[in-house]
Amino acid sequence: MKKSVFKISKMDCPSEEAMIRMKLEPFNTITKLDFDISNRKLTVFHKDALDDIQTAIAELNFNEELISSETTEEIIVDEANNQRKMLWSVLLINFIFFALEMATGLISKSMGLVADSLDMLADSFVYGLSLFAVGGSIIRKKKIATMAGYFQMALAAIGFVEVIRRFLMTTEIPDFKTMIVVSFFALIANGLCLYLLQKSKSKEAHMQASMIFTSNDVIINSGVIIAGLFVLWTNSKVPDLIIGAVVFIIVIRGAINILKLGR
Repeated sequence: MKKSVFKISKMDCPSEEAMIRMKLEPFNTITKLDFDISNRKLTVFHKDALDDIQTAIAELNFNEELISSETTEEIIVDEANNQRKMLWSVLLINFIFFALEMATGLISKSMGLVADSLDMLADSFVYGLSLFAVGGSIIRKKKIATMAGYFQMALAAIGFVEVIRRFLMTTEIPDFKTMIVVSFFALIANGLCLYLLQKSKSKEAHMQASMIFTSNDVIINSGVIIAGLFVLWTNSKVPDLIIGAVVFIIVIRGAINILKLGR
């Protein structure tokens, strides 16, 4: 077994990692791919064909550099089943809170809650993609990535139109109490998801992607709570609309990253 370590300068988000994973999937000589996001390193455990592997990575133009390649006796543990259970758990939590936030957002007239609920729904698609990343063909993954990316784009576009409509045509002030209470529980739920994902201690691309999106959710939940406080303080709908627009921008960025996987 060979252990080859690559420095990949442009690998700075989960989408690049997933692109590399799909690029290398046809190589049956590869036993495991170990991604290190923070240090932009990729460790490949393989039997042979190092030149072909390096050529495939180079085709992505991510400024790769082979740091080392040596024989190793490390035991590769298959954690696919544990990852599937973990991802199903966080997917279920996110989908439940999507329904809860959507319902309470419509009732309380809060664009922030509606936006956060759509973000939770978008994240459910990300977790679904992560589940497919544990197994499945390249063509299937690309189709799912493209569908999920365009779906998120559509959600964000509808959300922006609604934000503009409410800014120009409505005077209703959202219920700040509902905003704060529901977002607080959503914050706890996302904190639990983040704990479960970090507990796995996995550096696989799909697991790292899930952790990054969940970390963003924690920030978004905190933002909605702060917006609720500003609604109370200013007695205005504007803070709620601002946080709604910010969330939709985050959803669009996530959609763009996912669409890259379908190329």
